[in-house]
Amino acid sequence: MNIREYISRNEERFLEDLFALIRIPSVSAKSEHKPDMQRCAEHWRDHLLQVGAQKAEVFQTPGNPVVYAERIIDPKAKTILVYAHYDVMPPEPLELWKSDPFEPVIRDGHIWARGADDDKGQGMIQVKGFETAMALGLVQCNVKFLFEGEEEIGSTNLEAFCEAHKEMLAADVILVSDTSMVSAETPSLTTGLRGLAYWEVEVTGPNRDLHSGHFGGAVANPINELCKLIAGVVDENGRITIPHFYDDVVPLSDEERAMIAQVPFSEEKYRQALDIDAVFGEAGYSTLERNSCRPSFDVCGIWGGYTGEGAKTVLPSKAYAKVSTRLVASQDHAKISQMFVDYIASVAPKHIKVKVTPLHGGEAYLCPIDLPAYKAAEEACAIAFGKRPLAVRRGGSIPIIATFEKVLGLKTVLMGFGLESNAIHSPNENLPLDIFRKGIESVAEFYRIYK
Repeated sequence: MNIREYISRNEERFLEDLFALIRIPSVSAKSEHKPDMQRCAEHWRDHLLQVGAQKAEVFQTPGNPVVYAERIIDPKAKTILVYAHYDVMPPEPLELWKSDPFEPVIRDGHIWARGADDDKGQGMIQVKGFETAMALGLVQCNVKFLFEGEEEIGSTNLEAFCEAHKEMLAADVILVSDTSMVSAETPSLTTGLRGLAYWEVEVTGPNRDLHSGHFGGAVANPINELCKLIAGVVDENGRITIPHFYDDVVPLSDEERAMIAQVPFSEEKYRQALDIDAVFGEAGYSTLERNSCRPSFDVCGIWGGYTGEGAKTVLPSKAYAKVSTRLVASQDHAKISQMFVDYIASVAPKHIKVKVTPLHGGEAYLCPIDLPAYKAAEEACAIAFGKRPLAVRRGGSIPIIATFEKVLGLKTVLMGFGLESNAIHSPNENLPLDIFRKGIESVAEFYRIYK
């Protein structure tokens, strides 16, 4: 029996295994789901033992549990560490779902449920690929599994866990399915992720809300001033104005730009899908370069004053904004974080008080495409999808990937199978059945190839 035949014969069981996992509402952002986090971790532990792990254990942390499992083929063989996360985003707004987010259904050739892609579906792709390879005697390396329950809330406790269990987690490379492909027709492997720095800005003016008629024009309005401050961070050419912000940015090579240009992309369709008349970004770069290989700055939320029904003529005492920047390789998120704090302090006028609070951040990541594990993943995807995958960078961030490199000294191969249309973090999250099958096949082929 070959890989594709095994997957076909066992597909119904594979789906039921995924559905049982999805039915556990492991929402890490909500404290009422704390028991579900434990239940989901235990479910993964038991399932990993069923599919071929020799041992599996649930480790408690100050937050949600970590699941570890392993299959040691030969102590002298290479070792793969598979990472995934079992926590999911809150499903709200519930009224926008076409079916219960935690009762998976198959409709129009897709699996519909919260976690269908991110990351229970992709985690199950990894596990079923391993099971398939084990059943067919194809696994030639040692395999370890590290599944956490806090990725959607910043992987708060995973770095400390890795520090405390370096020997247990020792491997040659990490394999992750928590990223996306260019499209179902254009498979790709992610070779880069942007880093992140995130802050909250608080602007204070008068010591209380004021009547805008009595005081307007004589006292600075914190909302007006906040808007000026954050508007000045990006200039008319899309460049971030913070002094020395670009000092560590490595310019894109001609080879990298040529590789990006191979990605099928229609700017017209991009604009139509977003219902915008024009794109905007850093001058001198394409849209795909801007959203994957160049830094960016965005206001993620802004509030203050009166926002209720009707009118209230008020000059508010305070205004707030949450802002973030996406970073690229060689930019240190801690250095950038302090740089922003210092910048805002330097440009804030004396008639307001400004407080900048760093919230979180993470480093960017680049995967060398000459890694043996990357080459194996590339060949495996080419077999499953019938087309060699492109090497692409992505604009999102997975801070724990850079942490793995820092703490464990390991590179990560990002072998993800998500699609933009899968609506992760949104209502009606889904995963095409065809991608589920091909993903499992890709992982099984990876184990056949990698040794």
